[in-house]
Amino acid sequence: MSLLAIGAGWWRAFGSGWGRTFHCERGIHSLRVKLTLANVVLLALGIVVATAVSVMGMRLYLLDSVDTQLMGTRDSIDGSRITLEQIDSLTAFAALTDRYRHNSVDSSGSSAGSSSSGNGSAGTGLANADSFVSDGIFVVVGEQGQAMAVSGFEATADQRALAAAVSDPAALARDDEPHDIRVRDAPYRVTAAHLADGATVLLATSTDALHDVLGKALKLDLTVGTLLLALLAVLTMFSVGRRMAPLEDMVETSTAIAEGDLTRRVPSSRDATLEVEQLRVALNTMLHQVESAHRTRERSAAQLRRFVADASHELRTPLSAIRGYLQLYDKGMLTDPQERRRAWDRMNGEADRMGRLVDELLTLARLDQQPELLLRNVDLSRLVRDAAEDLRVQEPGRPISVAADGAILVRADESGLRQVLGNLVGNVRTHTSPDVPVRLAVERAEGVVRLCVADLGPGLAPADAARMFDRFFRAGGGAGSGLGLAIVQGVVRAHGGEVSVRTASGEGLTVTVSLPERVVCP
Repeated sequence: MSLLAIGAGWWRAFGSGWGRTFHCERGIHSLRVKLTLANVVLLALGIVVATAVSVMGMRLYLLDSVDTQLMGTRDSIDGSRITLEQIDSLTAFAALTDRYRHNSVDSSGSSAGSSSSGNGSAGTGLANADSFVSDGIFVVVGEQGQAMAVSGFEATADQRALAAAVSDPAALARDDEPHDIRVRDAPYRVTAAHLADGATVLLATSTDALHDVLGKALKLDLTVGTLLLALLAVLTMFSVGRRMAPLEDMVETSTAIAEGDLTRRVPSSRDATLEVEQLRVALNTMLHQVESAHRTRERSAAQLRRFVADASHELRTPLSAIRGYLQLYDKGMLTDPQERRRAWDRMNGEADRMGRLVDELLTLARLDQQPELLLRNVDLSRLVRDAAEDLRVQEPGRPISVAADGAILVRADESGLRQVLGNLVGNVRTHTSPDVPVRLAVERAEGVVRLCVADLGPGLAPADAARMFDRFFRAGGGAGSGLGLAIVQGVVRAHGGEVSVRTASGEGLTVTVSLPERVVCP
């Protein structure tokens, strides 16, 4: 597989989300960049602390090793009680220096000699002094701190520089730990030991190699830390980009809704966290409520416009008729007494019609304001029987059946229920012929009282049945104001009930009013 194909596959898998990450939000103020910077800063602090602790621990360990060697050599010289004269006479300084520079430890044979012999003591001290590391400096200094010649050999430049760097050899010999000094711009650890004749020996070990090791370790830690920081930044940016994708979908959805598309919803995401998913569900629920409220407001506004237009039309018809007759009378065209009487009756009829229309509109307006009802226990069976008797009086030839035996009490406003029954029976009277049978019934079932008014008239088509409770709707443009059933629905809903309709063309019409029982016992 070529590198080009590998790169293309990587971009298809990850690059699209990466590009989207930087397309939607740019700048240090985005949440994505802030999270990435926070992770990088925290890891950087951890790396710095870990590097500092590891380097300091390594330095202490290596210095402890150097100090252990220095202090071991000093203790050997102190214990040998050797003098500078013994060193000269035995020409031991050359051997001591040679062994000292080759880091040879050999003290097994010399300890068998008598401790009282001067030569044996010198041999022990020199052998133990040889345990010093090879890159060190050994110099004997006098009382003034100057480097002294040993066995006829003058002090070297390094030995003189060491003697010059130590200001108080005696104090250094009394200290329990070596000190850091610089000899010819090179780092050393130095300590001192007293010879038996009062001379002082300075012992120094170079720490140049130690600092080189520490420098390399520090560079390695910083390099690895930098790579880790870069890797963390890339992974964090990519991970946060994937986790932020649902939030970006929410932004896009909100923008689309602000532009007028109320049907948009936030899509679900496979990688969404619990909190983001909860936010998505809550936002979609809110958007659904907003859309429903908007649709309801539009529908209400349309109904209001239609209502105003219909009310204007209904009121204009009687007003036009009254105005026309008044103009005829004003111009003297109604000379015949019968014509004047007929005009007078027509004007009274149109005025009554307009009065009923205004009363019904006022009733609907009060129902829209949810007025406080005068609730009390009402015998609905009695109201049904009264409505049936009124219908028999008005239309003696209509077959009427009543199923309202006994007393069925409901907690309701009696005048409102009488109006409901009157409008339902009046609707039957207006839209059916006088010989069509009518059935009025009331029953109680499962805490609900049902009032039913059914006729065997022509019924309604499904389209008309869906609009029969709309204001000013008249099926087929028939008689009536078109407000009776709207008032029925408003009164029933004010009582916490509902109205249902069952009808079909040629099968009659059945209207059922369901009311909660809610009877208060005296």
